[in-house]
Amino acid sequence: MMRAWILPTLLVLCGSAVATGLVLGGSPGGAAAILPVFVLLAGVNSPLVFPRPIGALEAERRSAADGRPVVYWRPGCKYCLRLRIRLGRSARRLHWVDIWRDPVGAATVRAANGGDETVPTVVVKGRPHTNPDPEWVRGHLPSSV
Repeated sequence: MMRAWILPTLLVLCGSAVATGLVLGGSPGGAAAILPVFVLLAGVNSPLVFPRPIGALEAERRSAADGRPVVYWRPGCKYCLRLRIRLGRSARRLHWVDIWRDPVGAATVRAANGGDETVPTVVVKGRPHTNPDPEWVRGHLPSSV
């Protein structure tokens, strides 16, 4: 759980250090411009931009019942972030499993990717797909959901 927050924390700390240096160097305007950039980067790389994750077993159960794909992801993954952003509001219609919080999810991803924890791995109708195109994922969402 804590390692998901390492990168965002480092970004905020680095941004604060840079902003402090700019203020002490006589450039408060530069500090006011740079600090929000670091905070935004921290937010984008945090778990906050993803729908609330559930456990792998619960996601598989729900997927079997409603036909929605399961997305295995981890915080800080730029490909997971790309998938999340490009899906837009449709992302809430998927079941999201954070492999750093769920050992069963991590094992599922390793089994699907030859021992590697390659994410995003999207499971559609029991078949895993590694780093699929977001439009392809959107096309596999049930229309009645």
